[in-house]
Amino acid sequence: MAGTIEVLIPGGEANPGPPLGPELGPTPVNVQNVVQTINDETDAFDGMEVPVTVEYEDDGDFSISVGVPPTAELIKDEAGFESGSGEPQKNFVANMTVDQVRKIAEQKSSDLLSYDTFNAAKEVVGTCTSLGVTIDGNNPREFKSRMEDGEYDDNLK
Repeated sequence: MAGTIEVLIPGGEANPGPPLGPELGPTPVNVQNVVQTINDETDAFDGMEVPVTVEYEDDGDFSISVGVPPTAELIKDEAGFESGSGEPQKNFVANMTVDQVRKIAEQKSSDLLSYDTFNAAKEVVGTCTSLGVTIDGNNPREFKSRMEDGEYDDNLK
């Protein structure tokens, strides 16, 4: 009866309640041990939604795999805001620096489709566009255009 459970958990805040508890209840694992292990491994992502995979065996053994939070969660945490703009092209909720964009691109590089930091940064900028976050005071679409013109090659390549 070995199996796998995949859930999104707030970093460092797993508990035996939903969504994790009901999934683990019918399994042979010790729920408290799983919760404690998840909290230990996700503590660095304090409060951010983190993808977690729990693989368990019939004898109660388990292993935890912690993914990288979604790009939007990393942007919200880095820029310090709760939710994106309802009108992201008109009302901006935060501003990020090029260094912050690079930091997120590097954190997410294993999960993104891009092959290098520059293209990973373009994906992060795309998420900034939908959230209503400016970069160095520029509309993210304008910033992306300036990236493609080579203005930020020293920072992102």
